[in-house]
Amino acid sequence: LRSVGAFVLLSPFLWRAALAGRFRHIERPWLHALRVGCGTGEVACFFLALAHMPLADVVTFWMAAPIFVGVLSAVALSERVSPARWAAILLGFGGVVIAFWHELGASPLGAAVALSGSLLYAVFLVATRALRATPDALLVGFQMAGALVLGLVLAPFAWTPPSIVEWPLLLLIGVISTIGHVFVVRALRRAPASVVVPFKYLSLVFATFYGWVIFGDVPREAMLMGAAVIITAGLWLWWLERRARE
Repeated sequence: LRSVGAFVLLSPFLWRAALAGRFRHIERPWLHALRVGCGTGEVACFFLALAHMPLADVVTFWMAAPIFVGVLSAVALSERVSPARWAAILLGFGGVVIAFWHELGASPLGAAVALSGSLLYAVFLVATRALRATPDALLVGFQMAGALVLGLVLAPFAWTPPSIVEWPLLLLIGVISTIGHVFVVRALRRAPASVVVPFKYLSLVFATFYGWVIFGDVPREAMLMGAAVIITAGLWLWWLERRARE
């Protein structure tokens, strides 16, 4: 339903792209397939992790994506990584270990799924950066199509009819997430992934607030410590990248 809501918003742009012949030649289709697979897997991991962990804890693992992006950018995109950036990456991995070790005792499955989702999200971001010449509507449309296919395959096994109130809310999720994805794609088109991704840290602030207000989740000390280390490392990476660009 999230993907259906997305396609409602994207349909005019996809129709215009089809008329312009944008679907006739897709650059590096194997990379698009990898990106769609990682994006679909990341979304699935996020929802599955939410079933086992508080919202803020799940988002904390997703905050590790910039750390993974720093490594993948050096390997896949041939971006130069200075010794200082490697030090920041190692510091970030330390925060991931703290968060993972803490959550491992509370929910091993949730921790494993969340960490896997963070890795998939990092690969997805790097692939998006590599495909920045592709129109935004196509990138977002391919990603939503992958999630739609997965949803259609899994829905018969666990379908619960939404209520009258839930139907528009589920479709609204698709619209909001599509707008967010378009912004992410456009940002990655204009700047390196290591510069764009640190802004994801605002998600942790929002997740902590909403988790506390709506669900009554109080962040635990060890998870806050891991999140603080991860964010510190990510901001360090951002500062180093900005200084290098200047």
